[in-house]
Amino acid sequence: MTPDQTGAAPVGALLRDATQRLAAEGNDNPRLDARLLLAHALGTDGRLHGREDDPVSTEDQIAYAALLARRIGGEPVSRILGNREFWSLEFSLSPATLDPRPDSETLIDALLELRLDRNRAYRILDLGTGTGCLLLAALSEFPNAEGVGVDIDADCVDTARQNAEKLCLSPRARMIRSRWADDVTGLFDIVLSNPPYIPTQEIESLQPEVRLHDPMAALDGGPDGLSAYRNIADFLHSLLTEDGLALLEFGEGQGPDIARIMETAGLVAREFRKDLAGIDRCLLVRRN
Repeated sequence: MTPDQTGAAPVGALLRDATQRLAAEGNDNPRLDARLLLAHALGTDGRLHGREDDPVSTEDQIAYAALLARRIGGEPVSRILGNREFWSLEFSLSPATLDPRPDSETLIDALLELRLDRNRAYRILDLGTGTGCLLLAALSEFPNAEGVGVDIDADCVDTARQNAEKLCLSPRARMIRSRWADDVTGLFDIVLSNPPYIPTQEIESLQPEVRLHDPMAALDGGPDGLSAYRNIADFLHSLLTEDGLALLEFGEGQGPDIARIMETAGLVAREFRKDLAGIDRCLLVRRN
């Protein structure tokens, strides 16, 4: 990388150098991460193609170096950028919110596979809403639906509200602070939830990008990882309309145990949906 007399260096040279550094650290997507971080440092929308010869000021190079140092230190790109794409929608993150994962899109896929009437005015509930990604993705697919996002953390509720406003969905989305459904009233046609499901003793073995940067409250599912599902089972029957259904995300291998919890609570839980890796990831729950 050769700066000119003003200290500026071309975009292409900076990208090559950063890609090499990230690759040397074992990064799985060094070129993509390098581009995303440089675009962020430059304040652009990510379009660097055709700009390889453009000079980057010393000030912007310093900002880029700081971003790269954070990535090399193990901080996820989404945390550095402050946002994550989910269901082709952009969601702002906060330290209190879980970083939405592609696995969670399985719930929205499963919902659409049911071939529900897209024009019905469904009521949708998202338990443990975090960024609001599940509720807002569902509302984007059902234009006449309205919904409630629930989270116990006030910062999550604020972030979800901001995301609803940014996506122009706030007229149909209400975000409230509540411990699960304690302060929720009314019946819902659809309930969505990605509760914490990592067994407490396994958290220390998670990848540093997860363990050090996702909020513990969104990860820790108790001694066996199933505490949240027991709580949900206690009140789910009273939340669902007669033909309503719930879609619950869970971790690998947990499906049968969660289905038993739901069935013991008087619910019907016999349908599973797989994620893109072919792993059972979503359980459909209905009233008897």
